[in-house]
Amino acid sequence: MAKLKIKPIGDRVLVKHLEEKEQVRGGIIIPDAAKEKPQEAEVIALGTGKKDEDGKLVAFEVKVGDKVLISKYGGTEVKLDDVKYTIVREDDILGVIG
Repeated sequence: MAKLKIKPIGDRVLVKHLEEKEQVRGGIIIPDAAKEKPQEAEVIALGTGKKDEDGKLVAFEVKVGDKVLISKYGGTEVKLDDVKYTIVREDDILGVIG
């Protein structure tokens, strides 16, 4: 993968949504505009970290390459080289898919 031009800061995590299989219900293909934003994503980059009350760096609970579930409405979408990414706070990550 090419070097990313986005480096999250603080407790933010850069994720790339995993593409959902095309949904077909009763022979009808659901258009992209009507599909919900996928909640499964892959961690691409970690921020600089969050500090606790004593100023100590708190380690991230996720690592680059983890498959995660993210909050449906969390984060900020960005587009880089025609690829959509989302920057979310670590708190918006609901869990690691195992």
